[in-house]
Amino acid sequence: MTVNFKVMHKDNACRARLGVLRTGHGAIETPVFMPVGTQATVKTMTPEEVKELGGRIILSNTYHLYLRPGHELIREAGGLHRFMNWSGPILTDSGGFQVFSLGPLRKITEEGVVFRSHIDGSEHFFTPEKAMEVQACLGSDIAMAFDECSPYPSTREYTLQALERTTRWAGRCLAVQRGAGQGVFGIVQGGMFPDLREKSARALVEFNFPGYAIGGLSVGEPKQLMYEMLDHTVPLLPQEKPRYLMGVGSPDCLVEGVARGIDMFDCVLPTRIARNGSVFTRRGKLVVRNAAYARDFSPLDPECDCYTCRNYTRAYVRHLIKAGEVLGIRLTTIHNIYFILNLMVEIREAIQDGRMLEYKDEFIKTYQDV
Repeated sequence: MTVNFKVMHKDNACRARLGVLRTGHGAIETPVFMPVGTQATVKTMTPEEVKELGGRIILSNTYHLYLRPGHELIREAGGLHRFMNWSGPILTDSGGFQVFSLGPLRKITEEGVVFRSHIDGSEHFFTPEKAMEVQACLGSDIAMAFDECSPYPSTREYTLQALERTTRWAGRCLAVQRGAGQGVFGIVQGGMFPDLREKSARALVEFNFPGYAIGGLSVGEPKQLMYEMLDHTVPLLPQEKPRYLMGVGSPDCLVEGVARGIDMFDCVLPTRIARNGSVFTRRGKLVVRNAAYARDFSPLDPECDCYTCRNYTRAYVRHLIKAGEVLGIRLTTIHNIYFILNLMVEIREAIQDGRMLEYKDEFIKTYQDV
């Protein structure tokens, strides 16, 4: 079964919509947040726990899995689903963002990118064809085209060169034989230049990908600038195809993104800040490892009904984290993943009821992003 998408309901007051994304490993209701399993695991969680928290699709990292344990080994294991015991859909990135973030450790040419492993310094060569080959071995349901992500800030000249190369590489990705049922999404680039975003989007739409990602955002620019780029770019993408905003996971950005017509999100933020002793709450981020919570016997978020908040206090979780106990970061991770996935449930309900803008305004009014 190939990937297909159907819009089920639209909110008349904004661009938010409900959809169903169907894959060979199941259907997903959108808008959806994809927990990140960089190295074939959502850090500290079992696949069963992720599913129990509401996770229906996860993202894994092509670059990291290519380097360790290797895509051929995963193919021999029967593919990524079997290797990591995850029965639901998987989206794999192309490795482009990770390769380009290596800075002096990589060199870009028209053919591809030469880079050195961050693990052992060994030299590797990634082309669009190689990125697709690796993802075919992984057996993901959705594979991302290999793109060049320009950093922020970038000159107009560099950004134009990167998006034109991304367009050419997109064509090469589509020409590669893919795994059975594997869909490929194109990635719109163009930095913070509205006309270049338009140029990229229009060129990629000609390829008729089954879905489109918006890349090169949430790379250090002010949030308002990201929203402006979304306002300009989303209307250029096909109404009947899913829209995926890459690397965005802050609760306020999820709410704002959905209102602008985004269907899919991913980000390491929920698990990363959990390992640093921070959690999401309705009032904003709470740094539970801080001394202020040493004698705070309330839940992480009094409005949350996740396993952690039902059973443990801020004081106890802080103690575990300060003591270096693994349970501490498991409890913060459980909370953060639940918080984000439950937020998406509430968002879908708001869209169904035609009150997405009201929900967004109410959420932003109380959520303090610090």
